Amino acid sequence: MSPVSPGVTADALQITSRRIVSSDQLVLVADDLGPEAAPAVILLHGGGQTRHSWSGAARALAQRGYRVINFDARGHGESDWSETGAYSLDDRVADLEAIVAEIDQPFVLVGASLGGATSIHAAARSLQPAGIVLVDIVPHPESEGISRIVTFMRANPDGFATLDEAVDAVAAYNPERPRPRDPSGLLRNLRRREDGRLYWHWDPRIVASRPQDLHELVRQSATKLAGTGLPVLLVRGLKSDVVSDAGVARFRELVPDLEVVDVGGAGHMVAGDRNDAFNDAVMAFLDRHMPIGQTRL
Repeated sequence: MSPVSPGVTADALQITSRRIVSSDQLVLVADDLGPEAAPAVILLHGGGQTRHSWSGAARALAQRGYRVINFDARGHGESDWSETGAYSLDDRVADLEAIVAEIDQPFVLVGASLGGATSIHAAARSLQPAGIVLVDIVPHPESEGISRIVTFMRANPDGFATLDEAVDAVAAYNPERPRPRDPSGLLRNLRRREDGRLYWHWDPRIVASRPQDLHELVRQSATKLAGTGLPVLLVRGLKSDVVSDAGVARFRELVPDLEVVDVGGAGHMVAGDRNDAFNDAVMAFLDRHMPIGQTRL
């Protein structure tokens, strides 16, 4: 067990906004937190989310003493959209390669859903992280849960006339999560266009392809990942309709040393539903596999 770092106090924590240019000249917007020379944690949000979905986890990790790079994926948030619709896993891995090229310390990838799929593909193809944390995603996810996500992202192509309409759409997708008292925070996930209507922040072409094709590629990459010997942690929500016991068992057949933490009371968006439990699971994994003070060999 590694000694716990005194970390960084909340008052001393600085967040630097960075712009990273990928190989096809897309600009990715990132928040860079924590000590610059510390081991790094790279956060990859899920499809339809932004880097703000990691806000609590990013601050907690930085205060623990890690460097945290929290970025909007291509086609999401403040990052550029691809004019050619380049949203394959290979494109997303190229973005990660551009980020990793700018750091010189060990790093762990923490990926939720689509970000987790990207992490699996990256480790199988080119990158050498110290470990991977997958948040509610496995190579064999439940088709019903994936379909529900894709259906939500494909809905409302004409946007919303009011913020309340967008809130209603989110509530219909996730009825168990309480409606926010102040819905203005949702504006971070919306863009008002020239017609005056509000549209989701993501490029609709992200969900133009068949999800089955993406998951077939993830399964191929997971087989390669198993041969790397990298430590892998799966954090899943016990109320999730995306990751089942059967999906976990099939993943463990590929990766026998797979570490699993089940988070009660959480659905697919584990960090948002139970951020405290999520942070505890990730920090325990980091203590084992990339403790504070580790430097690149």
